[in-house]
Amino acid sequence: MQNYLDFEKPISDLEGKIRELKKIADEDESIDTSEEVGRLEIRVHDAMVEIYSRLNAWQKTQVARHPQRPHFVDYASQLFTDFTPLAGDRKFAEDAAIQAGLARFRGQPVAVIGQEKGSDTKSRLKHNFGSPRPEGYRKAIRVMELANRFGLPIITLIDTAGAYPGVGAEERGQAEAIARSTEMCLNVNVPIVSVVLGEGGSGGAIAIATGNRVYMLEHAIYSVISPEGAASILWRDSTRAKEAATNMKITAEDLKAFGIIDGIIPEPVGGAHRDPVSVIGRTGDVIASALGDLSGQPGDTLRAGRRQKFLDIGRNL
Repeated sequence: MQNYLDFEKPISDLEGKIRELKKIADEDESIDTSEEVGRLEIRVHDAMVEIYSRLNAWQKTQVARHPQRPHFVDYASQLFTDFTPLAGDRKFAEDAAIQAGLARFRGQPVAVIGQEKGSDTKSRLKHNFGSPRPEGYRKAIRVMELANRFGLPIITLIDTAGAYPGVGAEERGQAEAIARSTEMCLNVNVPIVSVVLGEGGSGGAIAIATGNRVYMLEHAIYSVISPEGAASILWRDSTRAKEAATNMKITAEDLKAFGIIDGIIPEPVGGAHRDPVSVIGRTGDVIASALGDLSGQPGDTLRAGRRQKFLDIGRNL
């Protein structure tokens, strides 16, 4: 069953009529509804094109958080072969919010790190809704060190509302773990290609997104804080999240204009959840192109370029 966002009501109404007509045809084979269904499907497509061509920042936030949007596990299963996840940070525990390990990407050995939100109640609890604890970032550091030692490119897939702010996480050094992970991204001598799949929230995102190339899906968001959090701080009113989202400039188009990301990966009409296979394939093509551009560059050049990329952010605004 398709989950509809509040601004998708025209689409919901039309697709509801399509389902009713198909049900009537299934129950009585003498009734042919194909012509009317075809007309309605055209109207659905036209409505989606119109609605999704003028999404505002808050609506894009809703799309980025869509419960049926493909997550890390979906990308991993389609883009990588021989994926071998590694568990634990060798210090405290395993954190399922960050998935990391070794794999092959189109035949090339790589290290893969990503945040997984989960797709149902059980998996969301297991993965802590994609909000990593310090152990997750220390696991990411361990995998990056391994990749650096063996000269493996690193691919990171970002989808988190932010690092987990619980008491236990803070007691075990959440801020320090995020800082160390960001530092490791800056220090490795191998290429890093990062893609924001849905939400890219605060330090919890940049801890594994400090790459040589950073891309975003068309309807993804990337911000220092959630719109609700910003509204609570600025106006002490979380209901002004829509206003905050607009002012924060969190969309892919805004961030590309500011030079914070390197490119935007187009999504199917209606969002990535409408055609996951297509958008995952496009993402793979972008990653392959980026790795092709970066391969063969000396480690010192990769590291220096990565550092300079982030030092330059904001200088020309």
